[in-house]
Amino acid sequence: MKLAARAARVVPSPTLAITALAKSMAAQGVDVIDFASGEPDFDTPQPVKEAAQAAIDAGFTKYTPSSGIDDLRGAIVDKLRAEQGLSYERTQVLVSCGAKHSLYNLFEALIEAGDEVIIPTPFWVSYQDQVLLNDGTPVWLKTREEDGYAIDRQQLETLVTPRTKAIVVNTPCNPTGATYDRRTLDVIAEVACRHDLLIISDEIYEKIIYDGVRHLSIASLSPEVAARTVVINGVSKSFAMTGWRIGYAAGPKDLLTAMANIQSQSTSNPCSISQKAAVAALKMGVRFVTEMVTEFERRRRVMVERLNKMPGVHCRMPTGAFYAFPNLAGVLGARADDTALRTPSEVAQYLLKTAQIAVVPGEPFGSQDHIRLSYATGLDAITRGMDRMETALRNLSR
Repeated sequence: MKLAARAARVVPSPTLAITALAKSMAAQGVDVIDFASGEPDFDTPQPVKEAAQAAIDAGFTKYTPSSGIDDLRGAIVDKLRAEQGLSYERTQVLVSCGAKHSLYNLFEALIEAGDEVIIPTPFWVSYQDQVLLNDGTPVWLKTREEDGYAIDRQQLETLVTPRTKAIVVNTPCNPTGATYDRRTLDVIAEVACRHDLLIISDEIYEKIIYDGVRHLSIASLSPEVAARTVVINGVSKSFAMTGWRIGYAAGPKDLLTAMANIQSQSTSNPCSISQKAAVAALKMGVRFVTEMVTEFERRRRVMVERLNKMPGVHCRMPTGAFYAFPNLAGVLGARADDTALRTPSEVAQYLLKTAQIAVVPGEPFGSQDHIRLSYATGLDAITRGMDRMETALRNLSR
């Protein structure tokens, strides 16, 4: 059977693949410490679970409007107005099966063959593949660790061509944990407005921030910027609801209508029960998120401080999300027995085999020098994992 060419353009998500391997090893009795998984280890808040149970008990188990129930779209409108100062009608909001699904709907509605999308690197792995699946061309805007992964105006300008359709903004960033300040957002907005580009603002980690950083949605800079921005968000990270699969998009009405039409012919509505749960999450206040972020902050400091003491490793302190992105340039080329570890993937394989810790190599994120570790796991696991990693790295030879 001859498959469509688009099927050969993409590979399975490396983060999901490594997480699945780690869980498989654990099921076989191997004591694997999983630093690959991109989800909070906290349980979903009790009021959210109670709302879901109430929906089940009430028989709210049928089809809903494909774009999401009115209560949830209203709660999203209220949330965006109260927290970001953004004003949307409910018809400008689309509820989907996770933020990844929201992004896919967007790229499918927006991209035609040959269109270019500027993506700052390092980047979340699915941006590239979703653009490729829709016959577009990812264009890499390389950022530097020593600059805090900030975006350079001149470099951005040189990447814009007549084919450029959009630019992706991900703050806080997966995998780097970097956040954009107002000045960086102003640069992106000015270039986008001048060249008539859509801004795709992935804000899924908006509430997971540290060190006094404040999240600012680029759409809130001005009405002109809001008119060319699609905000992507969801409840997965902020409310420990990864498995509930509720994400959303908000933006220009014509584009959101096209995305909604596409969704109506693919998945139709997100899970009815999950939608009721998401309404409860958006209305429950900040206590749960605050407690979770306080714990993530403790873990962040332990992990990063330990990484920076390891031979050949240095790691920038992230200001958002729950990932450390250590640079292994000083490790690459070292030998494990007779084998040289020349790439992050080879280091990741060595750590899984030798130390039984699962990390994600940097190549799928656009880096040849880094690995990604999640600290959304218990402090005891972090301590044991850092002990194992340090031992494994000290056992390498030059």
